[in-house]
Amino acid sequence: MKNNNSYINREISWLQFNARVLQEAADSSVPLLERLRFLGIFSNNLDEFFKVRYATVKRIDQAGKGGKKVLGGVTASDLLKEITQIVIEQQSTSLKILSNIQHKLKNHGIFIIKEDEVSQKQAQFVQDYFLQKVSPALVTIILNDLEEIPRLKDSAAYLAVKMILKKEKNKSQEKRYILIEIPRGIGRFVELPSEDNNKYIIILDDLIRYNLKSLFSIFDYESISAHMIKITRDAELDMAGDLDKSYIEKLLSSIKDRIEGEPVRFVYDKTIDKDTLEFLLSKMGIDDSDSVIPGGRYHNRKDYMNFPSLGAKELLYPKYAALPVEGLSLNGSLLQKIAVKDYLQYTPYHTFSYTVKFLRESALDPQVKSIKITIYRLAEISHIASSLINAVKNGKSVTVAIELRARFDEANNIRYAEQMQREGVKLIFGVPGLKVHSKACVIERLENRKLKKYGFISTGNFNETTAKIYTDYTLFTAHQSLLKDVDKVFNFFEINYKVNKYKHIIVSPHYSRSAFERLIDHEIQFAREGKPSGIKIKFNSLSDNKMIDKLYQASRAGVPIKLIVRGICCLIPGVKGMSENIEAISIIDKYLEHPRLYIFENGGNRKTFISSADWMTRNLDNRVEITCPIYQEDIQKELLDTFEICWNDNVKARDFSSAKENDYRKNKKPKLRSQFATYDYYLEKLAKS
Repeated sequence: MKNNNSYINREISWLQFNARVLQEAADSSVPLLERLRFLGIFSNNLDEFFKVRYATVKRIDQAGKGGKKVLGGVTASDLLKEITQIVIEQQSTSLKILSNIQHKLKNHGIFIIKEDEVSQKQAQFVQDYFLQKVSPALVTIILNDLEEIPRLKDSAAYLAVKMILKKEKNKSQEKRYILIEIPRGIGRFVELPSEDNNKYIIILDDLIRYNLKSLFSIFDYESISAHMIKITRDAELDMAGDLDKSYIEKLLSSIKDRIEGEPVRFVYDKTIDKDTLEFLLSKMGIDDSDSVIPGGRYHNRKDYMNFPSLGAKELLYPKYAALPVEGLSLNGSLLQKIAVKDYLQYTPYHTFSYTVKFLRESALDPQVKSIKITIYRLAEISHIASSLINAVKNGKSVTVAIELRARFDEANNIRYAEQMQREGVKLIFGVPGLKVHSKACVIERLENRKLKKYGFISTGNFNETTAKIYTDYTLFTAHQSLLKDVDKVFNFFEINYKVNKYKHIIVSPHYSRSAFERLIDHEIQFAREGKPSGIKIKFNSLSDNKMIDKLYQASRAGVPIKLIVRGICCLIPGVKGMSENIEAISIIDKYLEHPRLYIFENGGNRKTFISSADWMTRNLDNRVEITCPIYQEDIQKELLDTFEICWNDNVKARDFSSAKENDYRKNKKPKLRSQFATYDYYLEKLAKS
């Protein structure tokens, strides 16, 4: 049994991950506009954290439970306070970083100006833009005479306006408090006409501030001020309720409830007048259990993810063309190539077009009879979905296991589900009590009067947009017995009470935990026998205490363990007597590191797997996940090579430690930036071929 010092709290570890994102925004070697976008990612991450994780801890606290058992020895109440304090510090740091970036942009002729910096030449443009595009979209609410404030939208930004009216004789001076919702349908960053070869941006908030006089022209006031506020709501979905409702109806209803969920965070401009803040908090019923965070002039800084490029290529990462997979052409038949050998696609180094091509070819090939695929997150405009619809139109049997509860993409998935259902695609809405997080596809093709299987198994979503920024492995294979196993997973989607047995793949929720424990036990045994042993893992998150304990056990037995963990890591490496044989790093860089890769030395007969599953309790016990063995030696080597490139990163790698300091890895070796080195690795492979 481990004590509380054996693990880092999950929520605190997540905040440390987001601090690494903030480090990228602060890194002077990162191009300036990319730094702005990392600030946007930091803010977007934080929004989702409060909607989900903070909200969960708050519900534990409100239920009157201490929460120590599920929160790693800390009470929910204390954890909420610690989170708020960390976030206040991070927000303060982020504001300093933003100010620094804006100052440096001026050196490149890019100015982000406030409402009091609008020039005479720009004034007419700002006024016309407001009247024609902004004013018709504004929702403006005068609060004084309302018993309570209308429910503010989750994560929407508002200007809290305080207006002091001119004093009338024998009357006390009157104040008006007003909320203006910043419209989401208009770009946050408005590009103004250039002057003297300089480029000017005004943020929509300030454009509205500039036009307050026009907006409130009917009032006779002596002063007016506007400060930003934002509220974040609990994003938990409640799927219980009326049995007569369809699954989609329940989900749509639950999404609507999320929009009106309980507040968990209130962020405000720290320069707001005290009386305005007190008025708002009182009206909204914000109390001590909510996270009230003083911030800067602007909220919803996630919008910086879409800051305009302004034609300044020198302030962005250079674009590298996605490479072809060695030996696999987009011309001709993919299926004929895959029939001979397996291929590995590693996006975004490789083009995602192979995945789309596989489905398009299957949709057109008269010999292809059926397609089965899992879908978790689709792109807004999805060639995957259109290929599946095309297949149905060509007489194929198409089955899609779509997870409608992919968090924050529910509405998008519902839209595509309804479209595919109308076109004749057979939809399976997951498994009761489980999320379908596996990433797999199986097709059947008639060859020599027999059905032959082809397919692909991936670590990431089948999403054209994220494939440009998420690193993920996809295995294309015609391994018949392996694909027969994958086909059994689709059978499980339809017949949930039947637990299948699998010869090759490892499947959650029935087998993953025990299978990974056995693999670790084998490494322990090999280490005790003096045979080659070792564990190399790359994944997004490690938070399951039982798996952490198993790794600690392996470490004490002398098994060398290397972990590359992008996000949450509750394991503490390098502690004598507990984890001295474990090293762990995190890489945050241009791309989001997303693959799950498991390598076990296995006495010299190495076992290699790619997977959709992290080592979190939800992935092991509460989701349908597929972990796929890699049998082909050249692909095993490729996976090991790419792991080692990441492991040797000494530019963007941070070392995990009990101090949680996010220190960059430093050594005397030549500088190696793994994401750039991985691209070079694949260039060299192509050159040699």
